[in-house]
Amino acid sequence: MNDHELAARLAQLAGERLVELRERAGPELDPKSLGDAADQAAHELLVGELARHRPQDPVLSEHGVAGPAREPGGRVWIVDPLDGTREYSEAGRTDWAVHVALAQEHRIVAAAVALPARGEVLGTGEPPARPSPHAGAARIAVSRSRPPEFVADVAAALDAQLVPMGSAGAKITAVVLGEVDAYLHAGGQYEWDSAAPVGVANAAGLHTGRLDGGELSYDQPDPWLPDLLVCRPELTDRLRAALPAEGGRR
Repeated sequence: MNDHELAARLAQLAGERLVELRERAGPELDPKSLGDAADQAAHELLVGELARHRPQDPVLSEHGVAGPAREPGGRVWIVDPLDGTREYSEAGRTDWAVHVALAQEHRIVAAAVALPARGEVLGTGEPPARPSPHAGAARIAVSRSRPPEFVADVAAALDAQLVPMGSAGAKITAVVLGEVDAYLHAGGQYEWDSAAPVGVANAAGLHTGRLDGGELSYDQPDPWLPDLLVCRPELTDRLRAALPAEGGRR
């Protein structure tokens, strides 16, 4: 398998494992325990498969690092075994994901996002086509539990609609699939929260970047990313123009 195929296959395998664990969970298992156990199981699956298929490559995950030492600008897999643990632990929710990405020279060069509860895998090997323009008001994905205050101001300036949903992967892939038109975030995330969906969004022809117009750079010594913007290209300038000053982005 090439890197694109491997990313998609591993995201699918981890997603199938997560669905199996959720279906088997008994009522005596509380949601937090279910989410923690599933997250660890998916992590072990991804790390094990990457060690088997790409033993020369290091792995960066929210659970730590594995494999050979990372080299500046070298190849590194960036994975999030379960993006959206809270949503995964709630019966019937579909807005959670599995992220598998490969970075090289600080850019995402291969990626896949599984949406296991929907039976979908989106990848850079066969990226989705950019969705057709939306005829109505622009739709902006926001966190269903902690929507940033500044996004409401952006939505008001653009007469846009806010669409609450779960994980970062679910929000970015919603842009890829044309279910929303943009996702803005300024509260900070880790690289594994966005690497794979950003890679897929890039491959689909969408705009991805920092809120100030800078590029997203992965495989950094500090994996914290302050902010990001993923949107339809034609909305980029309008969204940036509506952003408040940096101090107001909370």
